[in-house]
Amino acid sequence: QVQLVESGGGSVQAGGTLTLSCVYSGYTYRPSCMGWFRQVSGKEREGVAFVVTGDGKTYYGDSVRGRFTASQDKAKNLVSLQMNGLEPEDTSMYYCAVLPGLCSDRRPAQVRYWGQGTQVNVSP
Repeated sequence: QVQLVESGGGSVQAGGTLTLSCVYSGYTYRPSCMGWFRQVSGKEREGVAFVVTGDGKTYYGDSVRGRFTASQDKAKNLVSLQMNGLEPEDTSMYYCAVLPGLCSDRRPAQVRYWGQGTQVNVSP
């Protein structure tokens, strides 16, 4: 059974840093693309960052590029999202996800599996 377990959410003041982690399990073969999405109630889910697990190539959403960094630790089946320079607009529920292929299609509809989410709150 595939499982994605996120951790690391919390509350921080604007300008602060948080690092989210996602441990994945239940796979025979390592997923080829891991992603981070976020969603605020009433809004569409937004792609934040993606990692091609084979070569470590990363992709970022426009709103976080230059502030967030996605990485992986293959030995631990772990993907991380370091979030620097957090802004109140980053307040959201953050989800870890598995996507097919090499992250070429990063739309939420392509996600194969979702984690349960971890809440991030950024105060002014």
